[in-house]
Amino acid sequence: MSESLDVDKLEREVKGVYRAVAESPDEEFHFEMGRPLASRLGYPDADLDAIPEAAVESFAGVGYHFELVDVQEGDDVLDLGSGSGMDAFVAARHVGETGSVTGLDMTEEQLENARQLRDEGGFDAVSFEPGYVEDLPFADESFDVVISNGVINLSAEKERVFREVNRVLRPGGRLGLSDIISETQMPDSIKTNADLWAACIGGARQINDYTAMIEAAGFRDLEVRENPQYDFISEQAQGACQKYGVKSISLTARTADRSH
Repeated sequence: MSESLDVDKLEREVKGVYRAVAESPDEEFHFEMGRPLASRLGYPDADLDAIPEAAVESFAGVGYHFELVDVQEGDDVLDLGSGSGMDAFVAARHVGETGSVTGLDMTEEQLENARQLRDEGGFDAVSFEPGYVEDLPFADESFDVVISNGVINLSAEKERVFREVNRVLRPGGRLGLSDIISETQMPDSIKTNADLWAACIGGARQINDYTAMIEAAGFRDLEVRENPQYDFISEQAQGACQKYGVKSISLTARTADRSH
């Protein structure tokens, strides 16, 4: 019988890591953070220069998917696991005055930091809400675009996450995300290690399983791109990457038009 993942312990571990990210972004983590990472992943300087510097310093994403998902003027955007708020602020630059951006995060310290940066920066179209990606506190068909960066791998219920994303997207809505996947299936010893989950390794699903979950949730037109410019930095994380092909991808997909 395989070991099982202690989901409550996982949530505590993940919250602990990202509480530390919010409070002490200069500390060492399994993953890289900050502006050099964002630039290497592909974020334009024009965007990074126009959003709060502290949000960029605490950025811990794994890819750049804005060019895939094409956020436009007037879009209503949801950012799953919004963290420091960096992606939400970037999205706000693209939606303009007629659109809106909602960040969702389960870590209170991240929400507090992001709200303070929003208020100081005058990002009136942006709100940050508490909640869980498996149980989105929003009505059906509330958003045009859902984005997420390095977050869904942290969930123990990914199928549920993608079903929820499909539910809150409008017909023809777009999903754009970056996340960590693996080329091969990982053993239970890694998949049940809460510390490796919090490091974005343990929860990485095999790529074919990952895309199958997205399609099963009702998405189509799936496009996947690898992000070779992303690297883990701790020895433990690098070992898993080499052995199981753990890597960063960005992808986009859209909901059906649902017209009858």
